Amino acid sequence: MPNPAMPMENAAERPPEWDLGDLYASPESPELKRDFDLAEAAATAFAQRYQDRLAEVDGADFGAAIAEYERISELLGRISSYGELTYSGDVADLANGRFYQMIRERVMAISSLTLFFTLQINRLDDATLETKLTAPLAARYRPWLRDVRAFRAHELSDEVERVLHEREVVGRSAWTRLFDETMAMLRFPYGGKDLTITEILNLLSDSNPDTRRGAAQALSDGLGARVRIFTHIINTLAKEKEIDDRWRNYAHPLAFRNLSNHVEDGVVDALVQAVKGAYLELSHRYYAMKARWLGVEHLNHWDRNAPLPKGDDRRYTWDEARTIVLGAYERFSPDLGVVARRFFDHAWIDAEVRPGKASGAFAHPTVPSVHPYLLLNFTGKTRDVMTLAHELGHGIHQSLAAGQGHLMANTPLTLAETASVFGEMLTFRALLDGETDSERRGVMLASKVEDMINTVVRQIAFHEFESAVHRERAHGELSPERLGDLWMQVQSDSLGPVFRFDDGYRHYWTYIPHFIHSPFYVYAYAFGDCLVNSLYAVHEAGPSDFPARYLDLLRAGGTLRHKELLTPFGLDATDPGFWQRGLNVVSGLIDELEKVR
Repeated sequence: MPNPAMPMENAAERPPEWDLGDLYASPESPELKRDFDLAEAAATAFAQRYQDRLAEVDGADFGAAIAEYERISELLGRISSYGELTYSGDVADLANGRFYQMIRERVMAISSLTLFFTLQINRLDDATLETKLTAPLAARYRPWLRDVRAFRAHELSDEVERVLHEREVVGRSAWTRLFDETMAMLRFPYGGKDLTITEILNLLSDSNPDTRRGAAQALSDGLGARVRIFTHIINTLAKEKEIDDRWRNYAHPLAFRNLSNHVEDGVVDALVQAVKGAYLELSHRYYAMKARWLGVEHLNHWDRNAPLPKGDDRRYTWDEARTIVLGAYERFSPDLGVVARRFFDHAWIDAEVRPGKASGAFAHPTVPSVHPYLLLNFTGKTRDVMTLAHELGHGIHQSLAAGQGHLMANTPLTLAETASVFGEMLTFRALLDGETDSERRGVMLASKVEDMINTVVRQIAFHEFESAVHRERAHGELSPERLGDLWMQVQSDSLGPVFRFDDGYRHYWTYIPHFIHSPFYVYAYAFGDCLVNSLYAVHEAGPSDFPARYLDLLRAGGTLRHKELLTPFGLDATDPGFWQRGLNVVSGLIDELEKVR
């Protein structure tokens, strides 16, 4: 059984650190220098051979050109992955920052040599391209070409595109680095210690209300002291996006993200409206119940993640979390379990909490010729077990899709959350099925409902905040006060009247990295959760070939769109009722909670 007070000081119980040696042995590695030189020489030769003559090459040569472009791109992707992961391991380290910037600048310079290729592909007329695609090697890349050509109407001249490409290292990526380093260096004084963002956020789910309140105040003070920096960053990036969207003729701020996600505007609009329409039935209803369980009339914002009375105060060792998550995956599909186990059998996971380390969690796909890496900040809570299940799902998806090759392995964000959320559901069901105490089952159900609300309602609230920021930024810079007003409005709307928000909560938008790293990423979480709810319902209905079909979905990578991937399961995201079916799963769990608590 898990130890409720597990200190994690025993080295055998300590979460693992990754070994990036499968990419490169060190920043001084001769192999890294060799690959830079190889990539530069290959990109130079590629440009000399194909620039300004793509229309004349035959299908076989066209296919060979794409294959060579893929090889160069994968080599640069390997180098970039090493830089990103090294940096994430200690964002506060100045040497890491310089190394990461060097990587980005040199990769950008080399990739600018091949930038012409996709631009000239998009200048081929349809008939010419179809003639080239009669060659088998070229035809293999048809899904990639489909996605490249989706951006035809939004591309600029070769010279402008190259300038924008090369300026990226002092544009968005530089502001993102400033955000990351500022956040990594922030310390929040509490309890006689200076805590990192990960540590202070962890205290917001402490069982002691005084601890939560004190941690919330420390977080508010720390973020508030830097709010002008974060305000400047988000204003600058929103304006840069507005300029870019205007030059590229995108109809609205969300248009680029929808196009890159291969999802229609109407589908996203339907999702957003369905979730907003369910606020009352989901988050408002659940948090009113939670207030009653905690014996209060109103919830303070620091009570949102408070454990319930007689709640889940368990602490899991890393080995226990590993056993639970692996068991859930293996019971669903032994084949899936084989892929999952590799992450634990090798040093592909970095889970220990360290000063300077990037906060949160992610799965980095690196490149198909290597393997993904997972970053977590594991403190032993049940939510950390679920985070492990989530990121492992991403890693499995990335591993299975690697067979499609570098250009077609990556999935759009809307489908990238499928395996992660499905893995969470498998793990939750495993934990729930193993619990016989009815009261603890109720606590586990409540925890799952909160996770789903965080994934669906909270992320759509983030989306609404982001939409408002970009809409208003088109008319002038937003002040910290205005950003705080927008944040408070969407939080009040989404969480409901049971919550009380103090002025310190006005700064909480500042620590959400998605607003900086990937504008309009957040709706993908809600998309993925609702999609998986529907997918899991098909699984529970019992078709024996479901695991095999599910693995085929993951192996498809980016070759198929959401409609093609869901058709074998009898699902269709363009169906107006699709999102409501997913939301009904959450509502049904809340109904069940009302009966058991």
